Amino acid sequence: MSDFASQVALITGASRGIGRKIAESFAVAGAEVVFASRNLPAIESAVEELRNGSYQARALVLDVSNPEQVKEAIAKVLEQVGKIDILVNNAGITRDSLLLRMKWEDWREVLSVNLDGIYSVTREILPSMLRQRYGRIINITSVVAQMGNAGQVNYVSSKAGIIGFTKALAREVGARNVTVNAVAPGFVETEMTQGLDEKNRRQLQEMIPLKRIGTVEDVAFGVRFLASKEAGYITGHVLNINGGMYM
Repeated sequence: MSDFASQVALITGASRGIGRKIAESFAVAGAEVVFASRNLPAIESAVEELRNGSYQARALVLDVSNPEQVKEAIAKVLEQVGKIDILVNNAGITRDSLLLRMKWEDWREVLSVNLDGIYSVTREILPSMLRQRYGRIINITSVVAQMGNAGQVNYVSSKAGIIGFTKALAREVGARNVTVNAVAPGFVETEMTQGLDEKNRRQLQEMIPLKRIGTVEDVAFGVRFLASKEAGYITGHVLNINGGMYM
């Protein structure tokens, strides 16, 4: 396991599920981790658990869809910890509906959080990475960004946009030793998939060559690899963690 001692990692959408596990995985690997989310009680609980285990963690209230709040919050963190070496843009929401029934508000809200949020957070953190000539940016996209999914035009559009954002930014900042990659999870055991009935679960597993739904650990380990020094020559890449569902 890579050693992230002396590094600072900020993870958005860290209150639960994939985001929380990513944040915890960096903490146990030695990093000082900033749990960022709109859900303050949830991230405070996560931070307290880690601190009781002698790990370094702090909570940050952050609504990625609010550019002014992002600017103030990131400035505050940088003032407190001095730097951010690793950024994981994980915050995301869904507002599912067929396009003909989709309200403008549902389209706009998903794009605002999932795509505009990555722009806002990355733009505020990037200057410090460029100055120190080191950084790891990992953006969480989705298998549906590559294969499509009915009823999720807004979500798929936002996640496909993240892939484009990743590749373009990787070309802009590579010369400063800042890598930018994306992770595309498939179906993962979270609160959402736990609500599937047995029939839908079996159908889903049949679509996956490995015949199982992924875990939050599967995704967290992939993210942590891309943030490691061992992955220093990888940039502009989309790492598929989906059990072979999309090849």
